[in-house]
Amino acid sequence: MLDVLLDALIDSLKLLPFLFITYLIMEYIEHKTSKKAKETIKKSGKWGPLVGSILGVVPQCGFSVSATNLYATRVITLGTLIAVYLSTSDEMLPIFISEAVPIATILKILGVKLLIGMIWGFLIDFALRKMHKNPEDEKIVDLCEREHCHCEHGIFKSSLKHTLNIFIFIFIVNVIMGIIIHIVGEENIAGIFSNIPLLGPVIAGLIGLIPNCAASVIITQLYLDNVITVSTMISGLLVGAGVGLAVLFKTNKGIKENIKIVCLLYAVGVISGIILELIGFTI
Repeated sequence: MLDVLLDALIDSLKLLPFLFITYLIMEYIEHKTSKKAKETIKKSGKWGPLVGSILGVVPQCGFSVSATNLYATRVITLGTLIAVYLSTSDEMLPIFISEAVPIATILKILGVKLLIGMIWGFLIDFALRKMHKNPEDEKIVDLCEREHCHCEHGIFKSSLKHTLNIFIFIFIVNVIMGIIIHIVGEENIAGIFSNIPLLGPVIAGLIGLIPNCAASVIITQLYLDNVITVSTMISGLLVGAGVGLAVLFKTNKGIKENIKIVCLLYAVGVISGIILELIGFTI
Protein backbone atom coordinates (compact mmCIF):
# COMPACT_ATOMS: atom_id res chain seq x y z
CA MET A 1 0.00 0.00 0.00
CA LEU A 2 2.88 2.33 0.82
CA ASP A 3 4.40 1.70 -2.63
CA VAL A 4 1.06 2.46 -4.28
CA LEU A 5 0.77 5.76 -2.41
CA LEU A 6 4.36 6.69 -3.18
CA ASP A 7 3.99 5.89 -6.90
CA ALA A 8 0.73 7.86 -7.03
CA LEU A 9 2.38 10.83 -5.33
CA ILE A 10 5.39 10.80 -7.67
CA ASP A 11 3.19 10.49 -10.79
CA SER A 12 1.01 13.35 -9.57
CA LEU A 13 3.92 15.62 -8.66
CA LYS A 14 5.31 15.26 -12.19
CA LEU A 15 2.21 17.03 -13.47
CA LEU A 16 2.45 20.10 -11.22
CA PRO A 17 4.56 22.27 -13.58
CA PHE A 18 2.26 21.49 -16.52
CA LEU A 19 -0.85 22.21 -14.48
CA PHE A 20 0.38 25.52 -13.09
CA ILE A 21 1.64 26.84 -16.44
CA THR A 22 -1.61 25.80 -18.15
CA TYR A 23 -3.80 27.52 -15.57
CA LEU A 24 -1.57 30.59 -15.64
CA ILE A 25 -2.07 30.84 -19.41
CA MET A 26 -5.80 30.30 -19.06
CA GLU A 27 -6.10 32.93 -16.34
CA TYR A 28 -4.09 35.39 -18.42
CA ILE A 29 -6.33 34.84 -21.46
CA GLU A 30 -9.43 35.35 -19.32
CA HIS A 31 -8.38 38.46 -17.42
CA LYS A 32 -5.65 40.19 -19.42
CA THR A 33 -6.70 39.88 -23.06
CA SER A 34 -9.35 41.76 -24.98
CA LYS A 35 -12.30 40.19 -26.76
CA LYS A 36 -10.53 40.75 -30.08
CA ALA A 37 -7.39 39.00 -28.82
CA LYS A 38 -9.44 36.01 -27.68
CA GLU A 39 -11.03 35.77 -31.12
CA THR A 40 -7.56 35.77 -32.67
CA ILE A 41 -6.51 32.91 -30.41
CA LYS A 42 -9.54 30.90 -31.49
CA LYS A 43 -8.94 31.53 -35.20
CA SER A 44 -5.34 30.38 -34.91
CA GLY A 45 -6.71 27.12 -33.55
CA LYS A 46 -7.17 25.76 -37.06
CA TRP A 47 -3.54 24.61 -36.85
CA GLY A 48 -4.12 23.17 -33.39
CA PRO A 49 -4.05 19.48 -34.40
CA LEU A 50 -0.57 19.94 -35.89
CA VAL A 51 0.81 21.66 -32.80
CA GLY A 52 -1.07 19.34 -30.45
CA SER A 53 0.24 16.16 -32.08
CA ILE A 54 3.81 17.48 -31.91
CA LEU A 55 3.56 18.46 -28.23
CA GLY A 56 1.85 15.18 -27.40
CA VAL A 57 4.93 13.23 -28.50
CA VAL A 58 6.82 14.53 -25.46
CA PRO A 59 7.04 11.60 -22.99
CA GLN A 60 4.90 13.06 -20.23
CA CYS A 61 1.16 12.77 -19.62
CA GLY A 62 1.20 16.40 -18.47
CA PHE A 63 0.38 17.58 -21.98
CA SER A 64 -2.80 15.50 -22.10
CA VAL A 65 -3.88 17.08 -18.81
CA SER A 66 -3.00 20.58 -20.07
CA ALA A 67 -4.88 19.99 -23.32
CA THR A 68 -7.91 18.76 -21.38
CA ASN A 69 -8.04 21.92 -19.31
CA LEU A 70 -7.61 24.09 -22.40
CA TYR A 71 -10.43 22.24 -24.15
CA ALA A 72 -12.72 22.55 -21.13
CA THR A 73 -12.53 26.35 -21.52
CA ARG A 74 -12.63 26.08 -25.35
CA VAL A 75 -9.19 27.58 -25.89
CA ILE A 76 -8.47 24.63 -28.21
CA THR A 77 -10.72 22.56 -30.48
CA LEU A 78 -11.89 18.99 -30.08
CA GLY A 79 -9.64 17.98 -32.98
CA THR A 80 -6.62 19.42 -31.16
CA LEU A 81 -7.58 17.60 -27.95
CA ILE A 82 -7.88 14.26 -29.77
CA ALA A 83 -4.58 14.93 -31.59
CA VAL A 84 -2.82 15.37 -28.23
CA TYR A 85 -4.48 12.28 -26.76
CA LEU A 86 -3.48 10.14 -29.75
CA SER A 87 0.14 11.27 -29.98
CA THR A 88 0.98 11.22 -26.28
CA SER A 89 2.98 8.18 -25.22
CA ASP A 90 3.38 8.60 -21.46
CA GLU A 91 6.02 6.10 -20.32
CA MET A 92 6.72 4.42 -23.66
CA LEU A 93 9.81 6.48 -24.53
CA PRO A 94 11.58 6.10 -21.14
CA ILE A 95 10.96 2.33 -21.22
CA PHE A 96 12.25 2.01 -24.77
CA ILE A 97 15.39 3.95 -23.90
CA SER A 98 16.00 1.89 -20.76
CA GLU A 99 15.60 -1.31 -22.81
CA ALA A 100 18.08 -0.04 -25.45
CA VAL A 101 15.52 -0.13 -28.27
CA PRO A 102 17.15 1.22 -31.49
CA ILE A 103 16.67 4.97 -31.99
CA ALA A 104 15.37 4.38 -35.52
CA THR A 105 12.62 2.13 -34.13
CA ILE A 106 11.63 4.67 -31.48
CA LEU A 107 11.47 7.53 -34.00
CA LYS A 108 9.38 5.43 -36.39
CA ILE A 109 6.79 4.63 -33.70
CA LEU A 110 6.68 8.23 -32.49
CA GLY A 111 6.35 9.43 -36.08
CA VAL A 112 3.42 7.09 -36.75
CA LYS A 113 1.63 8.25 -33.59
CA LEU A 114 2.28 11.90 -34.44
CA LEU A 115 0.98 11.44 -37.99
CA ILE A 116 -2.13 9.55 -36.87
CA GLY A 117 -2.88 12.18 -34.23
CA MET A 118 -2.48 15.04 -36.69
CA ILE A 119 -4.60 13.41 -39.42
CA TRP A 120 -7.48 12.48 -37.12
CA GLY A 121 -7.33 15.89 -35.42
CA PHE A 122 -7.77 17.72 -38.72
CA LEU A 123 -10.47 15.29 -39.87
CA ILE A 124 -12.48 15.79 -36.66
CA ASP A 125 -12.35 19.59 -36.89
CA PHE A 126 -13.22 19.39 -40.60
CA ALA A 127 -16.20 17.14 -39.84
CA LEU A 128 -17.43 19.55 -37.16
CA ARG A 129 -17.30 22.42 -39.63
CA LYS A 130 -19.28 20.42 -42.18
CA MET A 131 -21.84 19.67 -39.48
CA HIS A 132 -22.20 23.42 -38.93
CA LYS A 133 -20.45 23.14 -35.57
CA ASN A 134 -17.45 25.30 -36.32
CA PRO A 135 -14.98 24.74 -33.43
CA GLU A 136 -13.56 28.23 -33.98
CA ASP A 137 -16.95 29.84 -33.31
CA GLU A 138 -17.15 28.57 -29.73
CA LYS A 139 -16.46 31.24 -27.16
CA ILE A 140 -13.65 30.86 -24.66
CA VAL A 141 -15.30 29.97 -21.36
CA ASP A 142 -14.37 31.73 -18.14
CA LEU A 143 -12.53 29.23 -15.94
CA CYS A 144 -13.76 30.67 -12.66
CA GLU A 145 -17.35 30.78 -13.87
CA ARG A 146 -17.13 27.15 -15.02
CA GLU A 147 -15.78 25.97 -11.66
CA HIS A 148 -18.10 28.25 -9.66
CA CYS A 149 -15.30 29.88 -7.69
CA HIS A 150 -14.06 33.41 -7.04
CA CYS A 151 -10.74 34.45 -8.58
CA GLU A 152 -10.33 37.99 -7.36
CA HIS A 153 -6.83 37.46 -5.92
CA GLY A 154 -4.87 37.86 -9.14
CA ILE A 155 -3.93 35.35 -11.85
CA PHE A 156 -0.98 33.87 -9.90
CA LYS A 157 -2.97 32.96 -6.78
CA SER A 158 -5.96 31.84 -8.84
CA SER A 159 -3.73 29.60 -10.97
CA LEU A 160 -2.18 28.12 -7.85
CA LYS A 161 -5.62 27.45 -6.39
CA HIS A 162 -6.83 25.66 -9.53
CA THR A 163 -3.56 23.71 -9.73
CA LEU A 164 -3.81 22.41 -6.16
CA ASN A 165 -7.47 21.54 -6.67
CA ILE A 166 -6.83 19.40 -9.74
CA PHE A 167 -3.61 17.97 -8.23
CA ILE A 168 -5.56 16.50 -5.32
CA PHE A 169 -8.06 15.00 -7.76
CA ILE A 170 -5.29 13.45 -9.89
CA PHE A 171 -3.58 12.03 -6.80
CA ILE A 172 -6.79 10.36 -5.66
CA VAL A 173 -7.33 8.87 -9.14
CA ASN A 174 -3.76 7.57 -9.25
CA VAL A 175 -4.14 5.95 -5.80
CA ILE A 176 -7.40 4.23 -6.79
CA MET A 177 -6.00 2.99 -10.10
CA GLY A 178 -2.77 1.87 -8.41
CA ILE A 179 -4.75 -0.22 -5.91
CA ILE A 180 -6.89 -1.79 -8.67
CA ILE A 181 -3.87 -2.69 -10.79
CA HIS A 182 -2.08 -4.07 -7.71
CA ILE A 183 -5.08 -6.29 -6.86
CA VAL A 184 -5.74 -7.46 -10.43
CA GLY A 185 -2.06 -7.82 -11.30
CA GLU A 186 -0.26 -6.79 -14.48
CA GLU A 187 0.31 -10.48 -15.30
CA ASN A 188 -3.44 -11.14 -15.37
CA ILE A 189 -4.00 -8.14 -17.60
CA ALA A 190 -1.28 -9.38 -19.96
CA GLY A 191 -2.88 -12.84 -19.97
CA ILE A 192 -5.94 -11.44 -21.74
CA PHE A 193 -3.92 -11.13 -24.95
CA SER A 194 -2.89 -14.76 -24.79
CA ASN A 195 -6.50 -15.86 -24.45
CA ILE A 196 -7.90 -13.69 -27.25
CA PRO A 197 -5.04 -12.96 -29.67
CA LEU A 198 -7.20 -11.95 -32.66
CA LEU A 199 -8.71 -9.02 -30.79
CA GLY A 200 -5.37 -7.41 -29.92
CA PRO A 201 -6.12 -3.78 -30.91
CA VAL A 202 -9.56 -3.92 -29.29
CA ILE A 203 -8.19 -5.19 -25.98
CA ALA A 204 -5.15 -2.91 -26.10
CA GLY A 205 -7.51 0.03 -26.57
CA LEU A 206 -9.46 -0.97 -23.47
CA ILE A 207 -6.25 -1.11 -21.44
CA GLY A 208 -5.27 2.26 -22.88
CA LEU A 209 -8.46 3.73 -21.41
CA ILE A 210 -7.10 3.16 -17.90
CA PRO A 211 -6.67 6.76 -16.62
CA ASN A 212 -3.16 6.18 -15.34
CA CYS A 213 0.35 6.13 -16.77
CA ALA A 214 0.52 2.44 -15.83
CA ALA A 215 -1.49 1.62 -18.96
CA SER A 216 1.34 2.69 -21.26
CA VAL A 217 3.84 0.78 -19.11
CA ILE A 218 1.84 -2.45 -19.40
CA ILE A 219 1.28 -2.12 -23.15
CA THR A 220 4.89 -1.21 -23.92
CA GLN A 221 6.24 -4.05 -21.80
CA LEU A 222 3.93 -6.55 -23.48
CA TYR A 223 5.37 -5.50 -26.83
CA LEU A 224 8.96 -5.80 -25.61
CA ASP A 225 8.14 -9.29 -24.30
CA ASN A 226 6.79 -10.23 -27.77
CA VAL A 227 3.29 -10.82 -26.38
CA ILE A 228 1.64 -8.33 -28.74
CA THR A 229 2.45 -6.94 -32.20
CA VAL A 230 3.65 -3.40 -32.87
CA SER A 231 0.23 -2.54 -34.38
CA THR A 232 -1.53 -3.71 -31.23
CA MET A 233 0.89 -1.72 -29.08
CA ILE A 234 0.31 1.44 -31.12
CA SER A 235 -3.46 0.94 -30.87
CA GLY A 236 -3.27 0.84 -27.08
CA LEU A 237 -0.87 3.78 -26.87
CA LEU A 238 -3.08 5.85 -29.19
CA VAL A 239 -6.05 5.40 -26.85
CA GLY A 240 -3.93 5.85 -23.73
CA ALA A 241 -4.17 9.50 -22.71
CA GLY A 242 -2.97 8.92 -19.17
CA VAL A 243 -4.77 10.74 -16.41
CA GLY A 244 -6.02 13.25 -18.98
CA LEU A 245 -9.24 11.27 -19.41
CA ALA A 246 -9.96 11.41 -15.68
CA VAL A 247 -9.35 15.17 -15.69
CA LEU A 248 -11.76 15.48 -18.64
CA PHE A 249 -14.65 14.30 -16.46
CA LYS A 250 -13.50 16.63 -13.69
CA THR A 251 -13.10 19.86 -15.67
CA ASN A 252 -15.34 19.55 -18.74
CA LYS A 253 -18.98 19.88 -17.80
CA GLY A 254 -21.36 17.60 -19.65
CA ILE A 255 -21.13 13.89 -18.91
CA LYS A 256 -22.64 12.91 -22.29
CA GLU A 257 -20.07 14.96 -24.20
CA ASN A 258 -17.21 13.43 -22.19
CA ILE A 259 -18.46 9.91 -22.87
CA LYS A 260 -18.67 10.71 -26.59
CA ILE A 261 -15.07 12.00 -26.54
CA VAL A 262 -13.84 8.83 -24.84
CA CYS A 263 -15.75 6.65 -27.31
CA LEU A 264 -14.36 8.68 -30.22
CA LEU A 265 -10.81 8.32 -28.90
CA TYR A 266 -11.25 4.58 -28.42
CA ALA A 267 -12.75 4.07 -31.89
CA VAL A 268 -10.03 6.11 -33.58
CA GLY A 269 -7.26 4.27 -31.74
CA VAL A 270 -8.63 0.81 -32.43
CA ILE A 271 -9.42 1.55 -36.08
CA SER A 272 -5.92 2.95 -36.61
CA GLY A 273 -4.37 -0.13 -35.01
CA ILE A 274 -6.47 -2.48 -37.16
CA ILE A 275 -5.50 -0.57 -40.32
CA LEU A 276 -1.82 -0.86 -39.42
CA GLU A 277 -2.35 -4.58 -38.81
CA LEU A 278 -4.07 -5.06 -42.18
CA ILE A 279 -1.38 -3.26 -44.17
CA GLY A 280 1.29 -5.32 -42.39
CA PHE A 281 2.99 -2.43 -40.61
CA THR A 282 6.34 -3.43 -39.13
CA ILE A 283 9.36 -1.66 -37.70
